[in-house]
Amino acid sequence: MSSLDEFSDILLRDEPLAPYTWMKLGGPAQFFLTPRDRDQLIRVLQACARLNLPVHILGGGSNVLVREEGVGGAVIRLSAAAFAEVSVEGSTIRAGAGVLLSHVISEAVRAGLAGLENLSGIPGTLGGALCGNAGGRQGEIAPLVKSVTVVRLDGEISTRSGDDLAFAYRSSDLAESIVLEAELALQPDDPNEIANRLRKIWILKKSTQPLGSQSAGCIFKNPSGASAGAMIDKAGLKGTRIGGAEVSDRHANFIVTHEGATSADVLRLIDLIRSKVAEQFGVHLELEIKIW
Repeated sequence: MSSLDEFSDILLRDEPLAPYTWMKLGGPAQFFLTPRDRDQLIRVLQACARLNLPVHILGGGSNVLVREEGVGGAVIRLSAAAFAEVSVEGSTIRAGAGVLLSHVISEAVRAGLAGLENLSGIPGTLGGALCGNAGGRQGEIAPLVKSVTVVRLDGEISTRSGDDLAFAYRSSDLAESIVLEAELALQPDDPNEIANRLRKIWILKKSTQPLGSQSAGCIFKNPSGASAGAMIDKAGLKGTRIGGAEVSDRHANFIVTHEGATSADVLRLIDLIRSKVAEQFGVHLELEIKIW
């Protein structure tokens, strides 16, 4: 009998992952767990360690492509209310990893705290935003991070701050652990001014990105000093379709999926894009999304 049986109330076997991702593609998780709180999460991690099970953390599913064959091991989703709490103390926001980034932004605006509005329109959870140092033309989340509380895969909890945190373009050193919560240091400002900036950023993104379509956000990282989307566009790939996967005609760094699409379609389209951009510009595009 598996030692995961003690978690039968939060455990699903062979749970399809497609409904949990923005692309709505992919196969099942061998074990799918939704811990109710921090203590239960630690017990789950310790059980997975005893079984030598790989562990994957699923946030909002906005930057993940799941292969058709699914994911072996445990997929843990921090969707319980205990992981989505948000509080404001002065100019600091403390928020759980499972809360949507958009909700944290809304709470900041309501509190008259500036900084997060620059991340308007970025999907997913706060935990995912921290791990991937989410950002755009207006800035990244890294400069706002005061501290991050994480749990290692062996269940040990620690809080990291300052030089103990390392962020880079669309990456961080948080991937080796699981983010539990973070403190963000913001700046007081007029709520109306913050809301106006947020609206302008949102309107711009809505006009240039396929936000109403099934996608996983930007597929590729921007090469140093260049735009991946511009390169893909110049390579004549906008609107290119393989099966049910298509390069967006609105923003070339987005792949949108249509009815009948498969993960294999997306992967073949990614390979085609990389090949064409390498051939024309001599640049190897790096993925921004994760492939499971």
